[in-house]
Formats: sequence, C-alpha cells, structure tokens
Amino acid sequence: MENHKVFAMAFARIYPLYITKVERKGRTKKELDEVIRWLTGYSQKQLELQIEKENTLERFFAEAPEMNPNRSLITGVICGVRLEEIENPLMREIRYLDKLVDELAKGRPMEKILRK
Repeated sequence: MENHKVFAMAFARIYPLYITKVERKGRTKKELDEVIRWLTGYSQKQLELQIEKENTLERFFAEAPEMNPNRSLITGVICGVRLEEIENPLMREIRYLDKLVDELAKGRPMEKILRK
C-alpha cells in the first residue's frame, strides 16, 4: 500500500476540524456523527471509542463494522480528483468521508447526503 501521511493521522485530530467546518455552516455535531455512522457502520458509542483511542485513519476504517454499500453512490470531485478515479481503496474511503462532510457543510439535505 502506498505510504500516504494522511493514513497515519489520528481520526481524533481530524474530527474536531470536521465539527468546526459543519458548525460554521449551521450544521450540528449530531448530523456529522450520523453521516460518519452511515458511512462506517459504527454505533455512536463505537465512534466515541475510536476518538478516545486516537486511532489512525487507516485503523479507523479498518475497524469499521460495515462500510455502507451505498457509498459507491458518492461521486464528484474532492481535492481536484474525481472520487471514481481514486485507485487506493483506503484513500477512496477517506475521500468519501471528506465529500460527505463537504455536502453537510454546504447545506445539502440529510436524505440526499445519506443517499436515500
């Protein structure tokens, strides 16, 4: 697997940045947690435990109970790259999360974010 610095970053370090981003745009931590749980299959308690353990992003996604099968419906561009063209599976999962957070911050309805 490619050695990306982002893989070694602690999810607990990135999570507050996500909270700040969505709250600045009028969304809530509760909505953010719902989006993360939808993507990863974590329960709220499991999500909080991941944050407490300060697991890396690599471990955070590796320990995810069940990645949502509808995540492949997440399309578009993030950081100048089309999600569909990202070859590294872990990087794709990280970018899926980034895209969902962006959609939440932009005010997209939860039903659309969660691909219902």
